[in-house]
Order: sequence, then structure tokens, then C-alpha cells
Amino acid sequence: MKYENAGDILPEALLREVQQYAAGKLLYIPKGADKKAWGEASGYREQLIRRNRMIRNKYAHGMTVSELADQYCLSLDSIKKIVYAKKSEHHLTYASTVASAVAYARAGLLEEWVECCRSLTLPARAVPEVETSLTRYIGVVKFPIRLIQREQEEAGAERQTTGARDRSEHPPLLISYSGGQFCCPEQRELLGALRASKVNAFPSIVMMEGNEDYKRFMTYYGTVLFFVDAE
Repeated sequence: MKYENAGDILPEALLREVQQYAAGKLLYIPKGADKKAWGEASGYREQLIRRNRMIRNKYAHGMTVSELADQYCLSLDSIKKIVYAKKSEHHLTYASTVASAVAYARAGLLEEWVECCRSLTLPARAVPEVETSLTRYIGVVKFPIRLIQREQEEAGAERQTTGARDRSEHPPLLISYSGGQFCCPEQRELLGALRASKVNAFPSIVMMEGNEDYKRFMTYYGTVLFFVDAE
């Protein structure tokens, strides 16, 4: 290692401070914080982790390696490496259950669970009806069914449904909050079944866009809703 004269490097005031403690001594000055790993500064590494997790979930729910390769524009070998990778802390297996949503929430991945639910569980016809810019996620919380706005289609769902199945078999309700109103446009049949069964509260994920809705929600509901620990 090449030694440098501190007088050639350090500002005069700092040099005088160092001389008070180590005049005439050889010092090793360690580097500062470790350099960030590849892709951490730009967020690209996190994007890859999220993409790979979604690929594994889709594979686990029936998509083939070829279909995934076409969807993500990757080679067959790349997809195989992802889906057969050794399990690590980044592996979370999606299921359309409250317990799965709680596990994702604990890992700070609630938004990803919602994405999996929409792409792997809910009917494709329901997705376009929902705003894609909802950016805040609260949950999983026990949410009062009476607060959710009624929809015309939901009434039909109530008449056609004989009753809700075991609640552990259902995913949480995906509830959007906007302008002081709660809506559940993606799961009207489940919501109708819950109403018909006179369920008071059900595990839910509340989604909202922007600070105004978030502030209003936290003011009126932030301290009265209970988080679900497990189901």
C-alpha cells in the first residue's frame, strides 16, 4: 500500500485535529460504508426479485415454462433457473387465502400479493374496472361489511349464492377507498355471499390513491380497524 503525506490530502484544520491524537504515527483509514451491491442504487435488483417471485408464483399456479418465457421475453433456460432456484428469503408462495396475504404483508409485499390475486385468482373481466394507480395499501384488517357501498350487480350475487364457504378458503376483500366511500368491484359475488350470510366483518385490504384519501382514512378509521395476525 502506498503511503501519502496527510498534509497533502487533509484540510489544515482537520490535519491539526489529527496531529493532537496521532502525530508521527502511521494510520490506516478504513473506507466508509460498503459500496452498494449491483442494482441496489437504481432499484433494478429489487425489480428483478419481484419479477422472479411473480414468475415462480405463476408457474406454481399452472403456467408453463414456455408461456412464461413468451410473457417475460426470456429464454427457456432463464425461466427454468428462476422457477427451480433454491429457496431463499425471497421465496414467498402465493395462495388465494387470508393467511397468504398476511404473510406477504409481514414481508412488506402486500402490493405484490394484490397483483398475484388479480392476475392468478380473480376473473379477468373484473380487472379493467379497477383503478391501476391505487398506491397505498392498508391491511390485512378486519373490515366492517356495512361500510362497503352496494352495487347493482352485487344484489344479484346475493340472490344466486346460497352462502359463503369456510372463510379460510377465501382471499381477503380488495376494497378501494376514494372520496370517503369504500367499494369492492372485483369480488362482488364473494361480497354478496358475505352479506347474505350476515357476516359483520371480513379480512380486507384497503387501497387508496393520494394523500387526501389517505389522511381522511387515517382520521376516521386508522385507529379503529384491527390487523389480522393469522387465519
